[in-house]
Amino acid sequence: MEDKSKKTTTLGLDENIEGALCYSLGLITGIILLLIEKESKFVRFHAIQSTSVFLPLFLIQMFTFVLFTFASLIISPIIVIIEIILWILLMYRAFKGERYKLPMFGNFAESLSE
Repeated sequence: MEDKSKKTTTLGLDENIEGALCYSLGLITGIILLLIEKESKFVRFHAIQSTSVFLPLFLIQMFTFVLFTFASLIISPIIVIIEIILWILLMYRAFKGERYKLPMFGNFAESLSE
């Protein structure tokens, strides 16, 4: 028998799966699912949070790499570690069906997804 508590999305996936997919490729899937998803506020929240978290991290890495090559040797590995931790945490929480909010980013995502 089917589980009626799970909601589906524009793509026909369960919300928790599509929510986790928002983080799977970071910025890329966040933007793609933000553009595609029209029905699920849960998925839109995670897509906005993914984009708003991983875009600044990406820009910081590019900025330090282009302008400060030496500084990027120090900053880039730190950012990569932060990205990996956030990536695992956020994908796991979304897959569990949680609307987990990071400080600042979560409130921003919540305000735009409503």
